[in-house]
Order: sequence, then structure tokens, then C-alpha cells
Amino acid sequence: MVDAFQQWWDGVELWLAQLAFPFQFALLMCVLLPLCLGVARLIDRVVDNASTRFNPVPKVSAESDDAQPDKVDATRPS
Repeated sequence: MVDAFQQWWDGVELWLAQLAFPFQFALLMCVLLPLCLGVARLIDRVVDNASTRFNPVPKVSAESDDAQPDKVDATRPS
């Protein structure tokens, strides 16, 4: 099984190496760009979940005076 995979991979590598550079670049971008985007999103979610787990946002009650700052009317002179 490993030998068959190795032979297949060697064939793919040889085929890719023989392509012209613009085709190599286009194929690489079609494969690597979505892969890197997926890995970046996965890392973002893991870091976001870890940061909320280890540093939760404190809940602010609506009844507290600190919940809403004082409003100032900018149109009325002081």
C-alpha cells in the first residue's frame, strides 16, 4: 500500500515538475490558497475560543449606573 502511494506521488511530482511555470503557479494557487485559508480560519477559531475560555468578558447588569454613560447634548451651550 505504501509502495503504491509512493509510486503515485512520484508520478504526480514528475508531472508537476514538467509543467510550465504559469501552470505550476496556477495549480499551486488553486490548491494552496484554499488550504491556507482553511488553516487560518481554524487557527482563528481555536485562538478565539481559548481567549474567551481563559479570559471571559464580565457581564454588566442593565440596572447599574455604569452600564450607560452620561449623555451630553452637544447642541445646547453650557
